[in-house]
Amino acid sequence: MKVETVGVIGAGVMGVGVAHSLALANFRVRLVDVTEEKLAAARELIRQNIRLQNMMKRGNGMGADAALENIKCSTKYEILSDVDFAVENVIENWPIKKEVYKILDQICPPHAVFAANTSAISITKIASATNRAPKILGMHFMNPVPMKKMVEVIRGYHTSEETLNIAKALLTRMDKECVVVRDSPGFVSNRVLMLTVNEAIFLVQDQVAEPEEIDKIFRECFGHKMGPLETADLIGLDTILYSVEVLYESFNDDKYRPCPLLKKMVDAGLHGRKNGRGFYNYQEIVTPV
Repeated sequence: MKVETVGVIGAGVMGVGVAHSLALANFRVRLVDVTEEKLAAARELIRQNIRLQNMMKRGNGMGADAALENIKCSTKYEILSDVDFAVENVIENWPIKKEVYKILDQICPPHAVFAANTSAISITKIASATNRAPKILGMHFMNPVPMKKMVEVIRGYHTSEETLNIAKALLTRMDKECVVVRDSPGFVSNRVLMLTVNEAIFLVQDQVAEPEEIDKIFRECFGHKMGPLETADLIGLDTILYSVEVLYESFNDDKYRPCPLLKKMVDAGLHGRKNGRGFYNYQEIVTPV
């Protein structure tokens, strides 16, 4: 099956990045979110980011206006009635995701493949909310999506080889590579990363070191481009908390117990880069994508 029209559900940080990358690859994109304001903000952010990419000579040369012509936005799921492929990017909350997949299953064509851009929730569990389990897989993009070439693809219990091949072809057209892993909560990347981030937050809570010092150790000693707390701010502390909670509930293992400081920061609205404050202050920083 050749994919030409792709639905993107959720116009948050990840959804914007996915829509941006698909538009540059000349897919017809259908972007869905709950309000016109969020969709308007998403289009403007995509415009700014593509212009910045081209200024930095990191894009493919397509102009922002041309790319945006490939994107149609709506608050109604009915816009997805002609998609060949859908990438879901909603909040890491199973009851919410479950309802989204029930809607997608009813509205999208029978041939459409669904990819969950999830950090930790089981792909097999997601597939159980649909009547097309062989056409469900995980596609874990990294943030910022336009700049990150590697994608973690997750095979659910029922995922077919045909579905995997369709996903691989889509990613190739997006100029991305993938590693296919088996379904397990957190998969590979977040089963390791979330433990690291959560433990780094415990270090802050226990006053062992300041965030700057922890991140400097990881950058200078291990050659990481970003430390674990900088990474947490980039991903979003609310997303980190949801992911750690999924791991904790899935494995019933205390090593995944969310740090109380993480919970407190999320309750206080300190979600990281996306709203200006996390372990660092970003309110006067413009971050290129």
